[in-house]
Amino acid sequence: MAKRIARHSAQHKSDSVVTLYPSDADWHPLGEDDTPRDQSYVRKVRPQSEGQRQLLEAIGEHSMTVALGPAGTGKTYLAISSAVEAFEEGKVGRIVLSRPAVEAGESLGFLPGDMQEKLAPYLRPLYDALADRMGGKRLRASLADGTIEIAPIAYMRGRTLNNAFVVIDEAQNCTYGQIKMLLTRLGWHSTMVLTGDPDQTDLLPGISGLADIAARLRALEEVAVVDLHEADIVRHPLVASMLTVL
Repeated sequence: MAKRIARHSAQHKSDSVVTLYPSDADWHPLGEDDTPRDQSYVRKVRPQSEGQRQLLEAIGEHSMTVALGPAGTGKTYLAISSAVEAFEEGKVGRIVLSRPAVEAGESLGFLPGDMQEKLAPYLRPLYDALADRMGGKRLRASLADGTIEIAPIAYMRGRTLNNAFVVIDEAQNCTYGQIKMLLTRLGWHSTMVLTGDPDQTDLLPGISGLADIAARLRALEEVAVVDLHEADIVRHPLVASMLTVL
């Protein structure tokens, strides 16, 4: 008798529970399938502002694009998304991503491990953007076979990057000489995007060469220099408010 009452009570309780998620197996709270991180995003990234629209158009129409703007405007993400789309469509044979291994105002000392393990903390933002656009499994496979390469700027000298989509991230932490060296790596059938914020360099005053390089490249019709502003920030709205007073 007690078991029957307990069973009836449990059944009555389950009837009163509100289902938070549908029982449909194809439904996912992010709007994707049940394993979104291991799937390739087929749809293209849509710009969220006028500045982002200009940046995507410039990348599609020019072999060299310089994207300048404050943090949170999507410079790196849009550049890497364009690289993945070009790679998926067969326009380029590989993707090369590079950024300077510069610490943001503090010293981490000697890091353990081999070269890849030492550089991993500095290159992590590039891995995150790639994984978001390609999925973890495909990214690991592409890194293993060399079709996607992530390298520090120190190892770019002497190379010619043909049939590649090249993204140089955090260029505000590069000197004039380093940026000049990177720009001259561009080879045949390649696209290069340089991103950075001249106002947020981690180098000593007067060392960063990004602002000078961008000013000189504006005179070339073949090079697109796109300026993003606080209105293009897609992070928390407070970021744009803070940047106006900081």
